[in-house]
Amino acid sequence: MIMDYDTLRIIWWLFLGLLLIGFAITDGFDLGVGVLLPFLGKDDEQRRVLLNAIGPTWEGNQVWFVTGGGALFAAWPLAYATAFSGFYFALLLTLFALFFRPIGFDYRSKLHNPHWRGAWDWGLFVGGFVPALVFGVAFGNLLQGVPFYFDGDMRSYYLGSLLGMLNPFALLAGLISLSMLVMQGAVFLQMKTEGVLNRRSKRAVFIAAVSTLVDFALAGIWVTKIPGYHISSDIVANAVSNPLAKTVIREPGLWLDNYAHFPLLWLLPSLTFVFGGLTLYLSRIDRPGMAFIASSLVLAGIILTAGFSMFPFLIPSSISTSSSLTVWDASSSRSTLNVMFWVTLFFLPIVVAYTSWVYRVLRGKVTVEHIRSNDHTSY
Repeated sequence: MIMDYDTLRIIWWLFLGLLLIGFAITDGFDLGVGVLLPFLGKDDEQRRVLLNAIGPTWEGNQVWFVTGGGALFAAWPLAYATAFSGFYFALLLTLFALFFRPIGFDYRSKLHNPHWRGAWDWGLFVGGFVPALVFGVAFGNLLQGVPFYFDGDMRSYYLGSLLGMLNPFALLAGLISLSMLVMQGAVFLQMKTEGVLNRRSKRAVFIAAVSTLVDFALAGIWVTKIPGYHISSDIVANAVSNPLAKTVIREPGLWLDNYAHFPLLWLLPSLTFVFGGLTLYLSRIDRPGMAFIASSLVLAGIILTAGFSMFPFLIPSSISTSSSLTVWDASSSRSTLNVMFWVTLFFLPIVVAYTSWVYRVLRGKVTVEHIRSNDHTSY
């Protein structure tokens, strides 16, 4: 069965959001644990406990990240090409930082030298800190508009720089991304550890959750001041992709336009604060499993709030508004989206079911005694 082109475009926009949320919830706590590693673990045994909390699952969690990149490439090729060329050095920096993760997990415990292990601990910190920050910075730049344009032959030109990406609003968005993933990692560690590590994780949950909510509120206020985007020409939702076949206006406050037309969308940021408060409360009363669910909903709320604010824009242009890429003019063909939809509908539940089973099997706590008794097989 082949669905309407406009329906497929909406579905794939939702799929992309789902993959981002899946990445933030799963691989996000891996990155958060990496950031917390040098600070919560005061000696080698404690750091090995933290690493073994995520060791069996961190590679599988990256499926969401890889799948998200693949979905962007296949479903939104213009957006993929523009993002990976415009954000090239930022993404290269992220890639180099991510290299520390597999190497660090595999080689950290090969030697008993404290300097060797300490160096890899900081390498794993970099592998968590840099991606968490850069992802948020990139999204902050999307909200402000990216300096690119298409010429008459649909060749993309990017006029920005890596330093230009590090503007105040983008750095605030980076802090939101960093703090929310650290919160996710700290809640996960509270769920997987006991004793002193559990208490340190609880304190980290409080600091990261408060930082996330405060930064999210500040960004919400700031968004009302920065220029947003709106398609002022007629939208042909089922036309062949052509970004230049539209007119776009850019004015302050337009990112709240969707919220003005659909007031129910205000539930997204409101519930984000509610679940943030629940995360703090559930963590404080030692209900880390429920706190992890609440924290995951905070992450989903932040991503959905930003996504619905920008809809239908994927990558707005700050120097040629008509070149902005939207859901309606940056997708693959109808047949490509249709085939991908049925393939995803078949395989995605399998991935979710397998991931759920893995976490159910590995739901026990990690202790120092476990590390000592499995010295040759643990991280």
